[in-house]
Amino acid sequence: MIPTRRLTSLLEKFPRKRVLVLGDLMLDHFIRGSVRRISPEAPVPVVKVCEETHMPGGAGNVCSNLCALGASVSLFSVVGDDAPGRQLLDDLGRRGIDVSGVVMDPTRVTTQKSRIVAEHQQVVRVDRETPSHLSAQTQSTLLRLLRSALQTAHALVISDYGKGIVTPAVVRKALQSAHHWRRPVIVDPKVEHFRSYRGVDCITPNTLEAWGGMRLIPTEGEEAIRSLGRRILKALRVRSVLITRGEKGMTLFEAGNPCRIHHIPTQAREVFDVTGAGDTVVSAMALALACGSRLQEAAVLANLAAGIVVGKLGTATASVPELRRSLGRSAR
Repeated sequence: MIPTRRLTSLLEKFPRKRVLVLGDLMLDHFIRGSVRRISPEAPVPVVKVCEETHMPGGAGNVCSNLCALGASVSLFSVVGDDAPGRQLLDDLGRRGIDVSGVVMDPTRVTTQKSRIVAEHQQVVRVDRETPSHLSAQTQSTLLRLLRSALQTAHALVISDYGKGIVTPAVVRKALQSAHHWRRPVIVDPKVEHFRSYRGVDCITPNTLEAWGGMRLIPTEGEEAIRSLGRRILKALRVRSVLITRGEKGMTLFEAGNPCRIHHIPTQAREVFDVTGAGDTVVSAMALALACGSRLQEAAVLANLAAGIVVGKLGTATASVPELRRSLGRSAR
């Protein structure tokens, strides 16, 4: 049992830490409305638009989570020379996020996901993206900016959404720079790139990503999860694996001989929406490690933060005051 006093002292350090986020930035575009009839042109609903919103997604949502927790945040990504890219940079800048590490590449389009939602039901999603890998010039510029920033940072988050920014070469060179400055690296993974994260401090897959990343058929039971976590530790030679398991909480695996396994029950009282919960987990985990926490302490705080955001509708964040209140309830 970790003393509440210890966890509270870590929260007090959050505002003094600078965290870098490297990953796929995208614009989430929502068109919401109502349906009263079917189109005479085709058997599809006619959506009468009531509201239209935009918000940073992907690595941008990780940045929003870190800001909500009080961290100083710098983003390293790539956008196109287009209106969605400029809108993203303006929005992130207004949130206090440093976007000087975002490279504008006119050969790419800014990743944008447009969702049409009618009566709380998504009707269709339209994606705009350039999923190919970065050009050599853009990659070199991005890594140069990241290397310079790591000198004064406290942690690095890699947010991989498979949109072309996080490649094996980018991960390898980012890790080299982070290890040089002894900065912890925490990864929110993409199944297809699982083997690229070898040597990071913590990887935070959900259960399906963990099975998929290891190219294994999912198996029920606690012993199966324990075996899976051990296999990931061994295969990727990482310091830790945090498998998020929905209503079953989280299981943390720490490298060692033997490895240490900690199960952390869910703290959610009510679950309304799990959208973006993975971004919250990797953000809280990274910020706690930046403050010098032990892995288990960081995982407990990440679990508390996730429990807060899934109790809110839509993509949400958790704040330090909310975490303090949650700690107070769990201590009773």
